[in-house]
Amino acid sequence: MTHAATHTSDRSGGGIGFRLSVMMFLQFFIWGAWYTTIAVYMANHGMETQTFWPFTVNPVAAVAAPFFVGLVADRFFETQKVLGVLHLVGGLVLLAVPGLTGNPTAFVLALLLYNLCYMPTLGLSSSLAFHNIQDQEKQFPRIRVWGTIGWIVAGLFISFVLGRFTTTQPEQTPMPLRAAAIASLLLGVYCFTLPKTPAPARGQAVSARSVVGLDAFAQLGSRPFYVFIISAFLICIPLAVYYNFTQLFLQAAKVQNIAATQTLGQMSEMLFMLAMPFMFARLGVKWMLVAGMAAWVARYALFAAAAPNAVFWMIALGILLHGVCYDFFFVTGQIYVDKKSTAAIRGQAQGFFVFVTYGVGMLIGAYVAGQVYNRFLAGATALTLDRWQSFWWLPAAFAAFVLVFFALAFNDRGAETRTAPRSSPAEAQPMAPPA
Repeated sequence: MTHAATHTSDRSGGGIGFRLSVMMFLQFFIWGAWYTTIAVYMANHGMETQTFWPFTVNPVAAVAAPFFVGLVADRFFETQKVLGVLHLVGGLVLLAVPGLTGNPTAFVLALLLYNLCYMPTLGLSSSLAFHNIQDQEKQFPRIRVWGTIGWIVAGLFISFVLGRFTTTQPEQTPMPLRAAAIASLLLGVYCFTLPKTPAPARGQAVSARSVVGLDAFAQLGSRPFYVFIISAFLICIPLAVYYNFTQLFLQAAKVQNIAATQTLGQMSEMLFMLAMPFMFARLGVKWMLVAGMAAWVARYALFAAAAPNAVFWMIALGILLHGVCYDFFFVTGQIYVDKKSTAAIRGQAQGFFVFVTYGVGMLIGAYVAGQVYNRFLAGATALTLDRWQSFWWLPAAFAAFVLVFFALAFNDRGAETRTAPRSSPAEAQPMAPPA
């Protein structure tokens, strides 16, 4: 058997799937450990009016990520090595963040530096996975679901393991930040064991358009794709509200295990992720995306209805809908982008999707949500439950507007045709063994 054939067999077998799944597990354990707890930590350390900043620097870093990926990762270095270095540096920065708690400006700037390391890894980890699998619709959800499991484990670990070492809520302590930092260092080392994934744009001319992903956007461009990108950008504005303020809402509703409660969303996400191949065959791209946005509307409506009396089952159901919200829109979106792209622009295309969603969309969403929240706060240290009700109706209405726009404007018949498994690059040219 030739080397190329051996490598192709490995790519289609369980070995590479397991290795990529471990990567996804750690990738999202890190994010889940600090992202769902940081607002509670800040609110309990004299920074209650500044809790929107972590959710602002995060998308700022996502905006910057395509420039780094386009200039460095796509042209000069193998993907797995770039991932390793970014996670190692990010882990060291995150270890230093709790020591800056007394200085809010330094605290936020350190989080910005960390996110500048982390956010490029989202697009890089997806493009590395897509490069090493053959059937996106069938294999990618099975790999990506381990990222969801990693997020779940992070929340349970914080509430039920770290909670044993403190008399207060662990979210109020620096322990979640330190847990995320240690996981980042572990993933940094692990990335150097992943399959050798060459720089996809090596030798190509550098231009601002290609760096930010506009060349990829131009190649992908069509009316349906434009509608999709506009909708993805807009839906991230209410998404920023969920990530920023759900943890504070749970605290106001007297929920004890905040991090663990939020993992209900990832538990449902895991189930829907596994069901995605089945759902794709019956719904297709458009109605998968529509269902995801409809779940957004329902989630915020449930939060608003539950707020005055802190009705836990309604809050829990709203969180459980996160599985539909995230999987049916974002994972479907990643697959849609990959279906529309070619091997030459795959990394740029995924980076552009991250730029539009977790970058510009979440940046604007975090800023708007922070301003609205502070207006509702009006000098108090926390919102009353009645004020929370009025607050949650705003993202519900915005998500409903995006849903109607997308349902009426999007139609891409070509994307509804299931693609055949993509031939391995190993068949076209020999690939070096994993580094």
